[in-house]
Amino acid sequence: MSNKNVLVLLSGCGVFDGSEIHESVITLLALSKLGAKATVTAPNKDQAHVVDHNAGAPSEETRNVLVESARIARGPVLALNEVNVGDFDALFLPGGFGAAKNLNTFAFDGADCSIDADVEKVIQGFHAAGKPIGAICIAPTVVVRALGKGIVTIGSDPDTASAIESMGGHHMTCAVTETAIDPENKLVTAPAYMCDASLADIATGIEKAVTATVELAG
Repeated sequence: MSNKNVLVLLSGCGVFDGSEIHESVITLLALSKLGAKATVTAPNKDQAHVVDHNAGAPSEETRNVLVESARIARGPVLALNEVNVGDFDALFLPGGFGAAKNLNTFAFDGADCSIDADVEKVIQGFHAAGKPIGAICIAPTVVVRALGKGIVTIGSDPDTASAIESMGGHHMTCAVTETAIDPENKLVTAPAYMCDASLADIATGIEKAVTATVELAG
């Protein structure tokens, strides 16, 4: 069993405008099974937009990323600008379009995306400290945008893979049940819902990614 403290960076609540809920819950469950402590964090800012998940269309609402992330965390979460990297052993980013809308702007701008300043600071801080970073689904684009390097996977989508290469990363094609591990940069990634796969297979890949991230923490 692990006694590691893992920071889980969320981007809201809901696949189309925040964190993918299945991916987030599987991540938190996998950490719990390992005996690791999960601390949920999120930036305290408005979402890029809000999507009505029933209608599949944008709505006129305004929602806060931190407030929405607290739905998944089942209570208050740590504001990202208050994170002290020294308090944690690893960082993990679930996916969902919120990662590519609220953490960076990849969903809108592709390889030319910008990144939230606090997100960039935290990712660079973990990397500089030699602490592992795990990311799944579309979230590896956030990591590569912050670091400008790294071997990652988003599965096999050619356009997203090309954009990752343009941002300085190296994309590794990977099955949904497998992970890509970059030992030099201590990065662990898995495709999750970037693949059209069953929830069971997606969970297998996420669990492997969580386990590998915790193991890299030593």
